[in-house]
Amino acid sequence: MIVGKTVEDIGVQLPHDAYPQNKDQPTFGTYITIIVRNEKGEIVKIHKQWSHSPTSNFIGFLLPTNWYSNTGNTWTLINTNGNSYTFYPGAGGGANSPFYPSTGENYPSYLVGIQVGSGQQSNPYNAYSLAAPIANGTETGQLLYGQPSVSQTPTVSGNSVYFIISQAFNNQSGGTVTITELGIIIDIYMWNIDTRIAQNFGYFLMWYDVLSSPISVPNGGSIVIYYTFMVNP
Repeated sequence: MIVGKTVEDIGVQLPHDAYPQNKDQPTFGTYITIIVRNEKGEIVKIHKQWSHSPTSNFIGFLLPTNWYSNTGNTWTLINTNGNSYTFYPGAGGGANSPFYPSTGENYPSYLVGIQVGSGQQSNPYNAYSLAAPIANGTETGQLLYGQPSVSQTPTVSGNSVYFIISQAFNNQSGGTVTITELGIIIDIYMWNIDTRIAQNFGYFLMWYDVLSSPISVPNGGSIVIYYTFMVNP
């Protein structure tokens, strides 16, 4: 946690030529902010970059239901274990629909968190898992994963509306841990219209990014990762 400042107040700006489509105010933008602290709790690095990488899994959920019903197409979802599932939302035969958070149902889908890794992939769209996930723990090369946090309500600031997903990580491994990739993981439950049975499809990588420069987390230190999703009129 940043004491006395919010992530929006940090004086690290993206280079002008890094803005998408040559605009300072994109219609939709996602950026990553990473705060690195040493073993004394002092900020030693602030990293900020644009995020451009929704995965195929994310696009499958983003497409409207009428696209599926009008085309008759299905979408293949692949979880982090490499298992494939057919996704066909709607109300007709063979359809399945995800349970969403805070619905009061028995099997809600939910945010697992931000996962970090030490590898990289050249085609983020097809990624279904991190190339080299960093495990949760205190052994060599591991980090202690904190609980993810999501903005309770979107924040309105001038012409922008945004929400933030954040998560803290601590290094008690005995050595420096280097991060080169990260992603957002969701646990998905599906309700089958025909069988009326809920099935846990497992963990899915919905958003994936390779960092523009590696982040080194010193032993005894920590990082906080912020994903900011912003919409401009």
